[in-house]
Amino acid sequence: MLINSNGFREYDARWIFEKEIDLEGISNLGKGLGSQIIIHTKKNKPRVIVGHDYRSYSEKIKKSLIKGLISTGCNVEDVGLSLSPMVYFAQFNLKADAIAMVTASHNENGWTGVKMGIKKGLTHAPEEMSELKDITINKKFKKGEGFIKEIKNFKNVYSEDLIKKNKINKKIKAVVACGNGTAGIFAPKILKGIGCEVIELDCDLDWSFPKYNPNPEDLGMLHAIAKAVKDNKADIGFGFDGDGDRCGVIDEQGNEIFSDKIGLLIARNLSNKHKHSKFIVDVKSTGLFKNDKILIENGCETIYWKTGHSHIKRKVNKEKALAGFEKSGHFFFNPPLGHGYDDGINSAIQVCHLIVGQNKKMSEIIRSLPITYQSPTMAPYCKDEEKYKVVDEMVKNIKKLKDEGIMIDNQKIVEILTINGVRFSLEDGSWGLIRASSNKPSLVIVTESTKSNESKKKIFEFIDNLLQKNGKIGDYDQKI
Repeated sequence: MLINSNGFREYDARWIFEKEIDLEGISNLGKGLGSQIIIHTKKNKPRVIVGHDYRSYSEKIKKSLIKGLISTGCNVEDVGLSLSPMVYFAQFNLKADAIAMVTASHNENGWTGVKMGIKKGLTHAPEEMSELKDITINKKFKKGEGFIKEIKNFKNVYSEDLIKKNKINKKIKAVVACGNGTAGIFAPKILKGIGCEVIELDCDLDWSFPKYNPNPEDLGMLHAIAKAVKDNKADIGFGFDGDGDRCGVIDEQGNEIFSDKIGLLIARNLSNKHKHSKFIVDVKSTGLFKNDKILIENGCETIYWKTGHSHIKRKVNKEKALAGFEKSGHFFFNPPLGHGYDDGINSAIQVCHLIVGQNKKMSEIIRSLPITYQSPTMAPYCKDEEKYKVVDEMVKNIKKLKDEGIMIDNQKIVEILTINGVRFSLEDGSWGLIRASSNKPSLVIVTESTKSNESKKKIFEFIDNLLQKNGKIGDYDQKI
């Protein structure tokens, strides 16, 4: 039996299959999760929704997970090939007690994992992951006899729920890119259903991901969408990740619009109808939220919070916020727009409503925001067992440099936020971020300048120099 304890991350469980976990280890994970669900629900026979993504090995992993769940007394309802948001939706629709989605999201082939949750609309946070790790590694398992029930054609129930509530009255021509991931059998159908003319790009399922990983932050995927948008004279391009909970956006000119700015546009749009609302954004997001005139005029409040779908979901829930936005493309909508969880297709639908409501091209809408110069998310390799120590050292270094009045691009550091790594802001509102990745052995670096691309690069060079001196990082996945 193989199960590497490092696979229990902040809010997801992820391993390289057969190198860090085997099928017996997955079965034990099922036993641990089933035992945890029984403890929290205080039920002997809790109902658990289970689904899987389209990787070659995901179905057999799901079967091993189910075997473990059933052995504790859980009754499993298997919705089959799924997106993560479809499994989240199923918990509400079928009134179940918990969920487990077998997916490694956008991670490269070879990775597997499970997204899980007990309270409706939420997924495990660090406390629940720590508890699950303890139960699983130390084999503190409940014993019982559950059963498995197959729920057929649930994807139609999920799809129709989104379609019926979101019809648009203007034809939008949309490139829908799925990177050969699971969203390919959902997104085109749903967006056609609401009234879009859809051009499909890499929507055939192919678990080998022959062109690029289905990841709306991947530059290869973004460039392919941009080309398809221009070639087809489309109004908008959407890119979905492997399990469909994230969405990237390209405007009609082929320009990428970072998801945090899409979030700000949606927040502005919503704030006109829902005054005095709260919005939650992650620390990787643009600084424009903080002083946005429209949000301020409508009495809205923005709270910067920890990066990670589970963290933002919980903060949206706790603050009773109208919506939450992550730079990575996770968007969260509370009632009346959603159930609080992240759904990439619902996010794309909200962008369609934005275009229809303003009756402008996407490039015109984005020009209503002040110009800033943002880096993509950059991830230098850093061992799992070292990454949090490296970030702690960076926090100390940057606080010291602030106290010493050190200048970055001729500006002082005026504010430091340490809710999740370290985000330092400069006098003109430019900023840089260093944090530990929650699901991979790497750090996460983001910079934004209010002045120029050159200034953005100088902030990155400042960060990179600090990290190189530390000596604990490897190659970057991408660099500016």
